[in-house]
Amino acid sequence: RTAAVRVIRARAAGVGPDARTVLLFLRGAMANETVKLNKSKAEWQQQLSPMEYSVTREKGTERAFSGRYWDHNEEGIYRCVCCGTPLFASDTKFDSGCGWPSYFKALDPANVREERDTSQGMTRTEIICNVCDAHLGHVFPDGPPPTGLRYCINSASLKFEPQKISKT
Repeated sequence: RTAAVRVIRARAAGVGPDARTVLLFLRGAMANETVKLNKSKAEWQQQLSPMEYSVTREKGTERAFSGRYWDHNEEGIYRCVCCGTPLFASDTKFDSGCGWPSYFKALDPANVREERDTSQGMTRTEIICNVCDAHLGHVFPDGPPPTGLRYCINSASLKFEPQKISKT
């Protein structure tokens, strides 16, 4: 229920997900399940920029060192650009030198899922938003402690929300 309250407050402040996403989230939160957000190709194209659409809906990628968040160091939460789901916190972001934003853990593991990706002539682990099925990037086992993971995420798949991160 506290997550539902945060979503409602964020929406009221104009920084959270759209109203349809809020309703789907609340329905899922009350049933204690993940609710999928489904939109048509035309709806996604209307909502997203061409680069955001290419990355999130067509599994594209942006050039290294070109995205808006690869060198971004503000405190806050990185959300899915498609549905507003919170994905990564700034206190897990690190400079991996790869040219894309890198994080050592997801904010809530239930918000992302992994799938095997054999495209581009290699085998990798793709990271996908668990709410709207947006392609986010890939995860690699060469990150820093405490997880040893490097979530290599396209800036075009993210929307940043500045906020104070409490250290626990």
